[in-house]
Amino acid sequence: MAKGRSSRVPGGVAPPPVSDSDRVIDAALALIARDGWHRLSMAEIAAEAGLPILNLYRAFPSKGAVLQAFFRRIDEAVLSTPIEADVDERPRDRVFDLLMRRFDALQPYRGAIEVLGRELPTDPLTALAMGAGLLRSMSWMLEAAGISADGLSGALAVKLTAAAYMRTVRNWLRDDSIDLALTMAALDRRLRGIERWYGRGRPSPRAAVEGQA
Repeated sequence: MAKGRSSRVPGGVAPPPVSDSDRVIDAALALIARDGWHRLSMAEIAAEAGLPILNLYRAFPSKGAVLQAFFRRIDEAVLSTPIEADVDERPRDRVFDLLMRRFDALQPYRGAIEVLGRELPTDPLTALAMGAGLLRSMSWMLEAAGISADGLSGALAVKLTAAAYMRTVRNWLRDDSIDLALTMAALDRRLRGIERWYGRGRPSPRAAVEGQA
């Protein structure tokens, strides 16, 4: 199996809200988990967050924008800590670590993610926007892993990684183990199936510096 969990963000730990935007995002996720996506409204989000609706108007043009901001926050959580990688480590192992960090960051919001998986397919415009956002997120995951997301080969690697990730989301939603062992096994298996598209990759900046020392 790929590298273990040493470089991952601790599972199930959500940072406390530090801004109005965080309060809005957390309120929206709580409402989605409780009442569903289709019933969600900006007025309800404002009430749940304890903010005037004018604050939402200024920051978010729609509830879809709130959802996009949530996934951007997940991206930032994953990318905030440089990945610890050996010079000779496989690119696949770095992708594995980054995507498992992502599942850890999503743990507090599992209920909302499960609801979105059921309801977003019936909201085509939002689903399309989320699909584009997912590809953007996966391109950053590959870049952080030292794999170019540019050009035709990079675009294919991004799409294959996104597909592997989304299939693994189904395993994660059913994984009640403390260490997410079932999720890890499923992700590792799927990344092994596409790793030839990653090429040799580039060493991480930290590994490259250490290799020159």
